[in-house]
Amino acid sequence: MNTAPTKKESLFPLFFRYVSANVLGMIGFSCYILADTFFIARGIGADALAALNLALPAYSLMNGTGLMIGMGAAARYSLSAAQPKDKIHQTIFTHALYLTVPAAVIFSSAGALFPGQIAHVLGANGETISYATDYLRVLLLFSPLFLGNNLLTCFVRNDGAPGLSMAGMITGSLTNIVLDYVFVYPLGMGMTGAAVATATAPVVSMLVLSAHFIKKNNRFRVLSGVRFSARRWLDICALGVSSLVSELSSGIVIIVFNFLILSLNGNTGVAAYGILANIALVLVAIFTGIAQGIQPIVSKYAASGNRESTSGRNAIRSIRRYALATALLMALAAYTAVTVWSVPIADIFNRDHDPVLTEIASGGMKIYFVSLFFSGINIVAASFLSSADRPRQAFIVSILRGFLLIIPVAWLLAALAGLTGIWMAVPVTEGIVSVLALIFLFKHTANSNRGDFPDSRD
Repeated sequence: MNTAPTKKESLFPLFFRYVSANVLGMIGFSCYILADTFFIARGIGADALAALNLALPAYSLMNGTGLMIGMGAAARYSLSAAQPKDKIHQTIFTHALYLTVPAAVIFSSAGALFPGQIAHVLGANGETISYATDYLRVLLLFSPLFLGNNLLTCFVRNDGAPGLSMAGMITGSLTNIVLDYVFVYPLGMGMTGAAVATATAPVVSMLVLSAHFIKKNNRFRVLSGVRFSARRWLDICALGVSSLVSELSSGIVIIVFNFLILSLNGNTGVAAYGILANIALVLVAIFTGIAQGIQPIVSKYAASGNRESTSGRNAIRSIRRYALATALLMALAAYTAVTVWSVPIADIFNRDHDPVLTEIASGGMKIYFVSLFFSGINIVAASFLSSADRPRQAFIVSILRGFLLIIPVAWLLAALAGLTGIWMAVPVTEGIVSVLALIFLFKHTANSNRGDFPDSRD
């Protein structure tokens, strides 16, 4: 792996190369579900759109599991590869691959045996249960493809090929969009067709990523005779758990909000929230792209030896500054766009031209997406800390925004202000957590300036 800047390459061009590639790649990756949203809304109707929104938490759990394994293993790979005496990186990909297998078996079995029960638990009712069941069955059955793609994407990125990683994600997304149209419109396959189109995207992505092996640029490979270690698997999960929680947070928010909105506005309200939730997937993907882009660089400079030098400590400070500034600028641009064009955006997904649906969705955007300014800080901070071998602080940030605060805040604000309170819940939660995230982040980089980088064992 080679992420350190050369004499001809300063830190900012390196930061820009990794972050821009990953932001573009993550936007493309997130368009898997957004394309489903558009074609389902226009080709099937509002009940199917509501069903898709009800199924999204299952996707978040599956994708988050893949990212936990991929990001955690890739971070350990980079941290180990930067230390000449550390040989962990030679076996870490094999450990991660074998950790992915049981996860894939669990998700696939759930899709084959219990799609209807899962749809019911997620809130599907008489109008939406068949749509949600069809979508979940295919999505979960094909989980090995999603998990394998997440793992391979993370390692190719950390192996010095962020551009190829981006190309894989974008190519897969474009394939999904084309197949969504074909399966939903000409072939009339409904929700099953939309799910099959989504499931083909990781196949295309992995085919693109295979060029890394064909050209023999890879420094990681599957090894035989590896003695597997439960401690190593726990280490992978510890470093990657913030990625899982970040993904799960969107799923948890969707579940809680769906139940609250159903009691206030019924399926129309859920469909309106479905528009917001799917747009949020794309916008939050921008911050996830920044977070994934800085991971190889932070891990390189946080490794023993690099972190003890003055240049290494200065690099840590610069990466923090670049990442936070980029996240805030992206948040400003995204919030401006969704507020200025909130009504046209809502109308795109409103096949039946329901004025109530447009009104609820467009009004909710202006409140809900204030959260972008704080989400960017929290996602970047969690990734930064995890990449620097500080998983405990990263986990605290992630668990607060994903579980511990959002649920009580949503229930309280819904009781006080109804639907407006629900839209306010995410900005309030993210804002509170961002204060703690910044404290952790600045304390961490202050410690790095003194050469004090306690690791995950402290």
